[in-house]
Amino acid sequence: MDVREIGCFTPSGSGDGSGEGVRRVHAVRASSLAALEDVTGPEAAAFLRASGFAARPGSVCLFPSAQGLAAIIGIAEAGQGDPWAFSSLVTALPEGDWALSCPEDVSVADVTLGFALGSYRYSLATGAEKKALPRLVSPAPDEAMLAVARAVCFGRDLINAPANLLGPSELAESVSRAFEARGAEVRLTRGEDLERDYPLVAHVGRGSDRAPVVLSAVWRGSAAGADAPLVSLAGKGVCFDTGGNDIKPSSSMLRMKKDMGGAATVAALALVIMEHDLPLRLEVRLGCVENSVSGRAMRPLDVVRSRRGLTVEIGNTDAEGRLVLADLLAEASDAGPDLLLDFATLTGAARVALGPDLPVLLANDQGIADALLAAGREAGDPFWQLPLWDGYREWLRSSVADMNNISSKPQAGAITAGLFLERFVASGVRWAHIDSYAWNDATRPGRPEGGEILGLRAVLGALASCLNLSGILKTGK
Repeated sequence: MDVREIGCFTPSGSGDGSGEGVRRVHAVRASSLAALEDVTGPEAAAFLRASGFAARPGSVCLFPSAQGLAAIIGIAEAGQGDPWAFSSLVTALPEGDWALSCPEDVSVADVTLGFALGSYRYSLATGAEKKALPRLVSPAPDEAMLAVARAVCFGRDLINAPANLLGPSELAESVSRAFEARGAEVRLTRGEDLERDYPLVAHVGRGSDRAPVVLSAVWRGSAAGADAPLVSLAGKGVCFDTGGNDIKPSSSMLRMKKDMGGAATVAALALVIMEHDLPLRLEVRLGCVENSVSGRAMRPLDVVRSRRGLTVEIGNTDAEGRLVLADLLAEASDAGPDLLLDFATLTGAARVALGPDLPVLLANDQGIADALLAAGREAGDPFWQLPLWDGYREWLRSSVADMNNISSKPQAGAITAGLFLERFVASGVRWAHIDSYAWNDATRPGRPEGGEILGLRAVLGALASCLNLSGILKTGK
């Protein structure tokens, strides 16, 4: 979905919101309510106070004006940027053209992101009329953040797609089309080539009638020379996860169409990098696969030789995501990238520890971790770091193979998953692993129930400090 297609921004009007038929919405803070008359006039201020308007961030109140109707929205205090407050405007304002007046320190990037993502909808219902949405005339959207919103919508659409409509091939081909439209070179590996080059991915996918696919893409910014920093991204694209022979209970399968949320996040991040023509070289790898139950499916205690050459005992077939990523990380890290990132909906342990909104971050380089954490705080798109704790490495031992894909202990599941992945990263490569829920359990302004892209803005903000680049997209607050 392209946010321009749904009309949430319009170039009509004079650019300052003074065009004919344009109504005004005022953004105010709770700390400024004493001077509300200066913003709305005394009669409107009296009306708003009588209505109980308290300028809680995201609260919207309509009131009569000389143009017939105006609105007011509460926003966060200075220095506490909150794009999601502006998402409330989409559902609270009537159809038509609106101009937003904000305090001078409010970021247009926040307004753009919040208003655009507030317009996001995913529905396959037939015969239902689309609700006409309000359009923002002023301020003009921040083009950089509009690209972020488009990419997030693309990723959300992928996650929200039912698994019968988005299998491994459909996921790979959808992302391939988007990448090729932005000048990337894409290769889709299937069949015997996949069996040879990505044996763990193949082993995960052998139980499904829908064969696995590995997407590999390369792209270079127009200002990036042969020695430009190389950023490599890898994503878990398990389009549906039954758990395999270690089958999940039915209640745990209800959201397993989202198990490709890591691949969707990587695809969205790559699209923003390409659209903004960042001065770097980019490699992307997505392991697109389905974990099913059949007579061909992988079994507990199978032993498989990985691309890295390490043998892996399958302690549990429901720990398949780390197997998919292992082959991708081995290939990616052998190219010697300056930065290697992977995204995955990897462990329930991460959600037990941190809940749905905080992705787990594990990294083998504290400088990379610090940059990601700082950028996440700045963008309001946070991570929380867990350690790659040496004392738990022994928990992945196997009596018949180089390692097991699960821990011998029931604790620290997110950490031991990261320790498993680290074994496949080449020495000296700076790597970070992000374990994300990729889903909203309930609807909030700008974040409807369903697929979500977490960490994208944080990574964009971190690229400058990680790679010493200039001209990197500023995500702003």
